[in-house]
Amino acid sequence: MSVVSPTVPPGLRVGRAALAVSFLLQGTTFALLVTCIPEIQHRYGLSDGLLPVFLAAVPILAGVGSILSEQLVKRTGARAVLRVVQPAVCLSLAGAGLGDSLWQLALALGAFGLLVGALDASMNMLGVGLQHRYGRSIMIGFHAAFSLGGILGAAIAGLGSHYDLGLPLLFGTAAAVVAPLAVLTGTRFAGPAELGDAVREAAEAAARTIPWRPLLPLCLAMAFAYIADASVSNYSVKYLTDGLGSREDLAKLSYLGYMVAMLLGRALGDRAVQRFGAVPVVRGGAALAALGFALAALAPAAWAGIAAFTVLGFGICAIIPQVFAAGGRLFPADSDAAVARLNLFNYVGFLIGSPLVGAIADASSYRWALLAPMLLVLAVLPLAERFAPAPAVELA
Repeated sequence: MSVVSPTVPPGLRVGRAALAVSFLLQGTTFALLVTCIPEIQHRYGLSDGLLPVFLAAVPILAGVGSILSEQLVKRTGARAVLRVVQPAVCLSLAGAGLGDSLWQLALALGAFGLLVGALDASMNMLGVGLQHRYGRSIMIGFHAAFSLGGILGAAIAGLGSHYDLGLPLLFGTAAAVVAPLAVLTGTRFAGPAELGDAVREAAEAAARTIPWRPLLPLCLAMAFAYIADASVSNYSVKYLTDGLGSREDLAKLSYLGYMVAMLLGRALGDRAVQRFGAVPVVRGGAALAALGFALAALAPAAWAGIAAFTVLGFGICAIIPQVFAAGGRLFPADSDAAVARLNLFNYVGFLIGSPLVGAIADASSYRWALLAPMLLVLAVLPLAERFAPAPAVELA
C-alpha cells in the first residue's frame, strides 16, 4: 500500500479526491447545458441569428465572474467560494430549463456565466494550491475528471431526449441530484489545515511579472484550440439536428464521442509525448483536429458526423495540455504565472468560437461554418516548434 510523503498531510488525499469530484460534477453540468442547445432554442423561440449572442454572453460573464471571485477568494478562501458557487451553478441550470421567455433565459444564462467563471477560478486555485503542496503535477487528473463528467452529462442528455423528458424535468432533476452532491463534496475540500500557505504561495507566484512575448505563440495555439472546442461544444449537436436531420437523442452522441476521445487522449497523451516528443504530438493533434472538422463538414449522415467529432476530440486533446507544459518549461520558476496567462486564452477562444461559427452558419450553412475553426486549428502547425524543450527565459 502506498504511503503519503511525510511532508504531505494525509488529509490532502481526501481533499484531492473531493476536488476531482467537483470537476466531474462541473463537467456533467456543462455538458447538459451545451448538448441541449437545440432544445433551449426551441423552448424559447431563439432565432439562429440571436443564438450566437446568447452563447457569447456566457464566456464574457464567466470572465467577469472569474475576476470578481479573485477578490472573494482573498477574503474568504477558494474553498469557501467553491462551496457556494457550485450548488448555485446547478440552480442556474435548472432556471435555464424552467422559463418560457427570452428575459428568463437571459437571466438564467447570465447567472450561469457569472457563477461558472467564479467556479472555474476557485476550482483551479484550489487545484493549484494542492499541486503546490504535493510538489508534483496533479492538475491533468482534475481536467480528466471534467472530461469524464462531460461524458456522463452528454449521456444523460441523450437519454432525456430519447424519452422526451423535456428541459424542466431534465435540468430540474439534474440540479436536484448534483446540487446536494456538490454541497456534500464541499465538506471534504482541503482547507488551511491541509494546504497551509500553499494557495497564497501559488497566487503570489502567479502575480509575478513575466514577459508576454515568449508566450504569445503558445497563447495563439491555446486560442485556436479553444475556438475549435467552443465550436464543438456549442454547435456539434445543432449541426447534426439542423444540418444532417438527426434525431436529438442521436445528435447528442456527437459531444459524447468528442468527450470520450478527449478523456482517452489525455490518458495516453503523456506516453505519446515521452515516446515521440511534444512537437510531433502537437502537429499530429492539429492535423487530426483539422481532419475531424473536414470530415464533419462533409458528413453525409449523423453517424458520420459523430465519428468526425470523435476524431476531432483525439486531435484537440493533445494540444491544450502541451500548451501549459510548454509555458511551464519557459518559466520553470514562475510556471503558475505562465499558466495563468495562458488560461486567459481559454476565454478568448470561447469568445471568438461561438459567434464566428454562428455567424457563418446563419449566413450560409453549418458545413461552411465548420471550415473556419478547421483553418484556425491548422494554424497551430507552424506554431508547433514552440512546444520543443528550450532554455528557460530569465526574468529581469
